[in-house]
Parts: sequence; structure tokens; C-alpha cells
Amino acid sequence: MPKINGNEIRPGNVLEHNGGLWAAVKVDHVKPGKGGAFAQVELRNLRNGSKLNERFRSADKVEKVRLEQKDMQFLYEDDGQLIFMDTETYDQVQIAAAILGERRPFVQDGMTIVVEFHEDEALSATVPQKVTCVIEETEPVVKGQTAANSFKPAVLENGVRISVPPFVGQGEAIVVNTETMSYSERA
Repeated sequence: MPKINGNEIRPGNVLEHNGGLWAAVKVDHVKPGKGGAFAQVELRNLRNGSKLNERFRSADKVEKVRLEQKDMQFLYEDDGQLIFMDTETYDQVQIAAAILGERRPFVQDGMTIVVEFHEDEALSATVPQKVTCVIEETEPVVKGQTAANSFKPAVLENGVRISVPPFVGQGEAIVVNTETMSYSERA
């Protein structure tokens, strides 16, 4: 695995540190008035989800890990485990539903999701950035209400609450941005 300097760490990098695999969540480069510059890095453990704040100086060397990405199809959920199938080999993989966090409700049957592996161990999964959902409950459409930046609350079919523009009604299909958890457009 390649070694990188402490000042080359970027958000999203996966590092081998203290015997575990950590993803860099947030990186701040700090130049104090006294002493050398360093990178203040917030790390998240890919195996158990714990967090760690660490300082890396430019002279520090860390192992950068490259994860293998595979497109896998979601099959079903069983006792807090999400079951995915490799569409090429038909092998099945289990991943804890907690890994997806608040994006878990957007996983739909048959959806293709990118799963990241490190030496045949599934570590994380990424939901597509845009997902189509149906509005289950919202206030009725009011004609003439076209004020800019006005939104109304809505509940989606998966139970997630988001804000939608006033012209969107109940039973309509919309596209939701899963990164920002917000309305994107009509489907």
C-alpha cells in the first residue's frame, strides 16, 4: 500500500492507522503562530463506526488504502443486515444496515448500490445520489402560491420527512438528493 505524507490526507481517503481502517471525514490544515503546521483530521472507523481526531504533521507517513468498488444489487433486509448480490458472480454479501445511517430508507428492492471491499470484507455501501420516491402525505396544492423559496413539509413512502415546493402534491413521484436529503425535481 502506498504511504502518503500527513499533509496529503484528503476527505474520503481511507487510511490504515493504529491497526484499523479509518476514513478521513474532515481535514483542517492548521498553521499555528508557534511550531510547525499540521493537519487536524477527523477519522471514522470503517468497521465499528467510532470516531477519532488525530493530528498529522507533514513528516508523518500514513498508509493509504485503496478499496475495491463493486456494483451490487440489493435483495432484502434480514435482522438488521442488508443482503446484496454480485450481479456477475451471484455471490451474496451481508452488510450491517447501520453503515448506511440516515440513507437506509432510500434503499429499494433491486436497486444497484456501490459496495466497497477491502480484502473480501465489505466495509461500506453508497446509495445513488438521486432516488425516485412517491409523496405519501403533504398539504394540498394551493393555486397562485408561487413565492420564491417557500417549501412545505412532506412525508415520503419510506417514512422520511423532507420539504417540497408548494406545487408538488400527494401521490406524485419526485427525485430526492440522498446526499443533502432534499427535494431535487419532479420524476
